[in-house]
Amino acid sequence: MKDAFALYTQRDVLSVSLLGFSSGLPLALTGGTLALWMKDVGVTLTTIGLFSLVGLPYTLKFLWAPVLDAVDVPLLSRLLGRRRGWLLACQIVLIAAIATLAVQDPVVSPFAVAACALAVAIASATQDIAVDAFRVERLDSSSEQAAGMAGYVTGYRLAMLATGAGVIALVAYLEEAHGLPRATSWFWGYMLAGACVTIGVIATLFAREPKAPERKAGEGTGHRLLATTVGAFRDFLTRDQAVMILLFVMLFKFCDAFAGVLTGPFVLDIGFSKATYVEIVKVVGFGGTIVGGFVGAYLARAHPLVTCLWISGVLQMTSNLGFTLQAYAGPNASVLTGVILVENFTSAIGTVIFVAYLSALCGAREHTATQYALLTALTAVGRTLLGSSSGAIAEASGWPLFFALTAVAGLPGLAALGWLQAKGHFRALRPDEAG
Repeated sequence: MKDAFALYTQRDVLSVSLLGFSSGLPLALTGGTLALWMKDVGVTLTTIGLFSLVGLPYTLKFLWAPVLDAVDVPLLSRLLGRRRGWLLACQIVLIAAIATLAVQDPVVSPFAVAACALAVAIASATQDIAVDAFRVERLDSSSEQAAGMAGYVTGYRLAMLATGAGVIALVAYLEEAHGLPRATSWFWGYMLAGACVTIGVIATLFAREPKAPERKAGEGTGHRLLATTVGAFRDFLTRDQAVMILLFVMLFKFCDAFAGVLTGPFVLDIGFSKATYVEIVKVVGFGGTIVGGFVGAYLARAHPLVTCLWISGVLQMTSNLGFTLQAYAGPNASVLTGVILVENFTSAIGTVIFVAYLSALCGAREHTATQYALLTALTAVGRTLLGSSSGAIAEASGWPLFFALTAVAGLPGLAALGWLQAKGHFRALRPDEAG
């Protein structure tokens, strides 16, 4: 126990945990919390679903990831190093973009809201590139990687709790206890969320810069950028089963992505209040997330990676069926508590295991940001493209059938996993493991 505590409080692991918090902050502000804000002021479900397209930067971030591998941020990279320089630059932009989003009105100025949310998403996606590269490069041993993944997921979910339940609770409190107008309450909710980005700034300053690869003397920025881009893609695409690997990465989280964007509107639509949403979906569910994160880290250390992927894949798919049960049960708080605990627990396990897999896929240090960004961008395809149609599908099918369909959406990912296992992909990835 003492050794485990020392590992999780080790400087590099703690830095990754705090940077996980910074990475988790913006996603809800352009996703679930924004969806609730828009529903709260009368925007239609179809429009809310279309707004998930502002998440496209998470899908396309691999296009500019080579810049973070090859180019330094003026002044900041000289003072802090390449990785931390990019981190701080992104965090400064995030604070400004979230503050600008806070002053918008989704009904009066939907295009301004979309533009601001897009700016937040671009800065957030770029920060994710830098955080992922920092984590892969800074943590060396398998025990550090497992602890770092658990800490990262915990920090990430804490941030989503802050920008989800925290913002919603503050909005409800300001409206009900102080009688502030709805627009003013949402303004202060988003401003507080923007202020939380300073935790990421502190983490960046506290962290130790990873050792950078040596650069050739006299090599220009343009040549270095081109070499980094070509090298990263060549290194990955020349592997055996490269196309199926990319397909698996894209499919594995489809079921979570399909359901995730409408969880908040679903809970409100079947009769729960915002206060109950905060208490159960965000606060109670957080306990399941914490336990699931550490269970996922244990599985990653104790079992072959392919076994962990099968476990987490089946769990995340079947847990979505709980929402179908909830749709039939209606506003039953006991049922919702159980459904949310299971969903958060299984989702956290899946996230830790999947991050371990993506990290194992990354090759040479000079390509870390580019390769990891490509992989995580593919995972965002489901959240962005499926999420954009989820509102229309839910309106056409009804909630029970909609969530049953989200479970079925997990089957292609499991089929791809079985194919890769049969081809020996995991033996090549980790020769010391069976599978």
